[in-house]
Amino acid sequence: MTRRQTEILASHLTVGETYFFREQKSIAVLEESIFPELIRTRHTAERSLRIWSAGCCTGEEPYSIAILLDKLIPDLRHWNITILATDINPRFLQKASEGLYTEWSFRDSPSWIKERYFERKKGDRFEISPEIKKKVTFSYLNLAEDVYPSLTNNTNAMDIIFCRNVLMYFAPERAKKVVDRFYRSLIDGGWLIISPSETSQALFAQYATVNLPDVILYKKESDPLRTAPSAEAFSSLSVEAPEALFHPQAHFISEPAAERVFTQEMEAFLPLEDQKQATAESRPASYAEAAALYERGRYSEASEKIAVALKDCPDDAKAMVLMARIYANQGSLAEALQWCQRAIAADKLSGEGHYLLATVLQEQGRIAEAVLSLKRALYLDPGFALAHFALGNLTRQQGKLKASEKHYANALSLLKAHRPEEVLLASDGITAGRLVEIIRSTMFKETVA
Repeated sequence: MTRRQTEILASHLTVGETYFFREQKSIAVLEESIFPELIRTRHTAERSLRIWSAGCCTGEEPYSIAILLDKLIPDLRHWNITILATDINPRFLQKASEGLYTEWSFRDSPSWIKERYFERKKGDRFEISPEIKKKVTFSYLNLAEDVYPSLTNNTNAMDIIFCRNVLMYFAPERAKKVVDRFYRSLIDGGWLIISPSETSQALFAQYATVNLPDVILYKKESDPLRTAPSAEAFSSLSVEAPEALFHPQAHFISEPAAERVFTQEMEAFLPLEDQKQATAESRPASYAEAAALYERGRYSEASEKIAVALKDCPDDAKAMVLMARIYANQGSLAEALQWCQRAIAADKLSGEGHYLLATVLQEQGRIAEAVLSLKRALYLDPGFALAHFALGNLTRQQGKLKASEKHYANALSLLKAHRPEEVLLASDGITAGRLVEIIRSTMFKETVA
């Protein structure tokens, strides 16, 4: 059976049975303990939260999370909240994106939810508030086959992962791989919340088990082998920061201003087009070792190897990009941004550096600047299919559906030149064939009735 056939079968076997504020005891723990503590610790710092509803079905769970945060955070508009909702079933995702529900979705839910956050429509249906709707991003993802954690699909550095009533569909070996990947997708101190019927001492052995009345939660405790180093550890590396045009940390810019900056930059790039990079040929073995350690989630060891690689080859932009990925996967966005800037300073013609910078900026909520960085990446590498895909996602979030469709179509056209099994540049292991399937599923979700 092919992967596509497996997914079609899974989409028929999975049960779209959920409702708002399901499993009240888990919701109570979130409302009374986990969220208040996260809000308290983040309120004076970066004011950001990252939450993933894995196996989101028709959207009741991620919307419930958004409603709960709206209730708990008075100044929510000043926060950078990521609520990623993924599922394998495009029809579930389509319904979730529409945000229309019947009375059945509110069974056993507090009455104030429907009264405060929904508007009655024809046919006894209820439409969720636009303010809540825009806080959730729905995406297609196959937990059994796709790559995560990854900056490409925004599954990195999560504070909380919800995966309720999903693991039961997997064989034990597959479930273990999914749980291990969730562990790597969480920041230190992050939480995994599953259904009470799916608890298992063996399956979640690497997590700390937190036993509460009628609720069992799993927490990722700090692991020195998985923690990125402090910036001071690399203070001896004297790579200068890029010029102002490549310094997105300096300020937030509007979309029109971003377009003007892009035009100016492209003129500045022209004299550099003939530059060649010899770093790949001289790259030390320590880089390959670092990349292998990164793939296993051993970030501290990987960063030590990168330090060795950069001492031997101080202008190696690719090593700097890998360092940026390590920091981003741990949620250290300021440090990730600095390493992206160093990579671009070392190689201004690196499309991969600009692409990674865009993903970090997107996580910070700096959308106009993220779009600008993706345009830079495409100017430098017109065949960069993943950058078109990312632009398609960003423009879709902005409600620019025609532009989104154009970028998706460009990505599909470029992917024809790749073998299906070919791993794409800067993709964290995603193959060309898999990206084609993801794009088609996303486009199907946009058009299906």
